[in-house]
Amino acid sequence: MSKNVSKRKAGKLVEYTFEFPQKPEKKTFAQHIYDERDGKFFGRTRKSWLYLFIFYGVYFVVLISLFWLCMACLFATLSEDYPKYQLSDSLIGTNPGLGYRPMPEDIMRGAVVRYRAGNKNEMRYWTSRLDEFLEPYQNPSVLPGGGTNQMSCEFGKLPEPGNVCAFDVDQFGPCSTANRYGYNESKPCIFLKLNRIYGWTPDFYDDIEDLPKTMPADLVQHIRELPEHERKQIWISCNGVFTGDQEAIGSLAYYPSRSIPPYHFPYTNTKGYLSPLVAVQFLNLKMRQNVFVECRAWAKNIIFKGGSRLRMGSVQFSMLIE
Repeated sequence: MSKNVSKRKAGKLVEYTFEFPQKPEKKTFAQHIYDERDGKFFGRTRKSWLYLFIFYGVYFVVLISLFWLCMACLFATLSEDYPKYQLSDSLIGTNPGLGYRPMPEDIMRGAVVRYRAGNKNEMRYWTSRLDEFLEPYQNPSVLPGGGTNQMSCEFGKLPEPGNVCAFDVDQFGPCSTANRYGYNESKPCIFLKLNRIYGWTPDFYDDIEDLPKTMPADLVQHIRELPEHERKQIWISCNGVFTGDQEAIGSLAYYPSRSIPPYHFPYTNTKGYLSPLVAVQFLNLKMRQNVFVECRAWAKNIIFKGGSRLRMGSVQFSMLIE
């Protein structure tokens, strides 16, 4: 439909024609898929679809090629044997953290080891967690390389290149699988370990006259009684966090000792390496009281910061035997 409009301009009569927009013709569903009148599939001609596929084909080929090139350049700078950034250049830094096992599988439990004495199911939960954690220690064949490169280490006898120190689980004494880690006797064991930092070497408190004033008196006495060649170790101590916890924590026993020997360091990502462990057994923990425990590692280059947040060189958890 059109309409003519006349307008006089500079003494002349000019006529304009306006075309009114018309409603598009309704199409059936089949015509939306393929319209025979203009030969379009889904609103595009064959030629238009061809250009579209060529454009996006080239676009994605170029995009994938650039991504592959970037990843290839990145992996060319990395090694499977050692991290690119180490020690102070890395995000981890040079201060190893301290971890503990068993940890609850459910994060909602929090850092609490809790069970009812005499309840086999609750005890089995924690002991099975320890069985799983200690499996590589008890069965080195599950380690990469089958544990064939493990050797016995001692003071003055470091592992040869390509070898790692074996860890004798029999040294855990009553904190063993056969003894169910003391949980069935209400004398539970907790295993402590340092987090691995590639290339990190501890700086020991080997001078008995230069021990920190904050070091527990019983640990100081223990170090003084050792031969001089055995003083170069990372020391471990545990205590109650609050005054009530210090009274309720009772006596502690450490296996195989309350230290980590120097021949386990540095960590160099050698196959079959096992983190050294210290088992702490609570011999007479006060029953039916949630006892908050803080354990820390002692070395000159291990910075300590306690508390429940942003801890450094320490770990905090609680024990509750009902």
